[in-house]
Amino acid sequence: MPDHDFLKQIPAAPQPEGVDPATGLVSGSFGIGTFRTGADAAFPGIVVPGGAVFSMSDRYRDTHAVFDDWGRAVDWANEVAHRQDRQAFTYDALEILPVLSHPNILGAGSNYRQHVAEMMTFNKFNQHARKEGEGDEAFFHRNLAEIDRRGREGMPFFWTGLHSALCGANDDVPLPLIGKHPDWELEFGVIVGKTGRYIRPDEADDLIAAYVMVNDLGTVDEFRRVDVRFQYDWVSKNQPNFKPFGPFAVPKQFVDRSKVQIRLSVNGAVRQDWPISDMIFQPEQILSYATERIRLLPGDLLITGSPPGNAAMHGNAWLKPGDIVESEITYLGRQRNQVVAEDAGGRAPTYGPFITEW
Repeated sequence: MPDHDFLKQIPAAPQPEGVDPATGLVSGSFGIGTFRTGADAAFPGIVVPGGAVFSMSDRYRDTHAVFDDWGRAVDWANEVAHRQDRQAFTYDALEILPVLSHPNILGAGSNYRQHVAEMMTFNKFNQHARKEGEGDEAFFHRNLAEIDRRGREGMPFFWTGLHSALCGANDDVPLPLIGKHPDWELEFGVIVGKTGRYIRPDEADDLIAAYVMVNDLGTVDEFRRVDVRFQYDWVSKNQPNFKPFGPFAVPKQFVDRSKVQIRLSVNGAVRQDWPISDMIFQPEQILSYATERIRLLPGDLLITGSPPGNAAMHGNAWLKPGDIVESEITYLGRQRNQVVAEDAGGRAPTYGPFITEW
């Protein structure tokens, strides 16, 4: 990260008590995910602190069915988690699959004050806005003022993603043949439990079923292209396994968002460590905006943007084969992903990287 006093960390969120070392769940809570044992079929399961996992397959074929019936399903899951009187699997012995297999994905962008201000200050794309002779600190604070105006007068932004990019919380992440700057973005996610149109932000909490963790990886040199007038193309954020999703979703009643901290390390070195209180637009605002433009469905996944701490701010330390990415978000468990080279079976790209200049 550039050595500037004005980029110092903001205070970390106060942490809840009773975090279970086995799962990352807080005492009294539970998670809902998708799991598999050996070659058996995947099943929806309830995870409790301590690592017991109870199958939901006697009532629900998968987690999509769970979120389709969220009001009844979460009450029943709460009873199961409280009683713990049915056969249990062991969390550490299970294969952890994506929480949902095929959700619509909404990816909020430019949604953390510090992150956006850093990009606007240091990234090449915005240097035309720097005043003659303006130093980094003055430019940074002028950018913060612009961001705050957007928060007051503007609106959220999101792109849409592909569920084929999802993978389990502990799966390998293959680096594709295209893209030189693979980067991480650990994000606080929301799973929708209801639909609705033209929902106000003060009503939108009713749309939220649960919270979940997603690492929104991307090859950040593959966003801009000059061969089309639109100039932006977000498709490269959807490469295979670029969305570790889970390990489980936690019902919203167990999550105090004022205590949520996002933490990610690469090979043991902390890269992201930031509270979600720095969001420009809260999840309710983004969901309200979404209801004006799309039809939300139960099971839709909203990821709410990345805090600061990406590779460009750590000396361009882009991901490479052999790296180990370890992630955690308060209340929502942990991920561990090994970065590997993609095995393309001897194939080579036809079109290759985007054209960034003629």
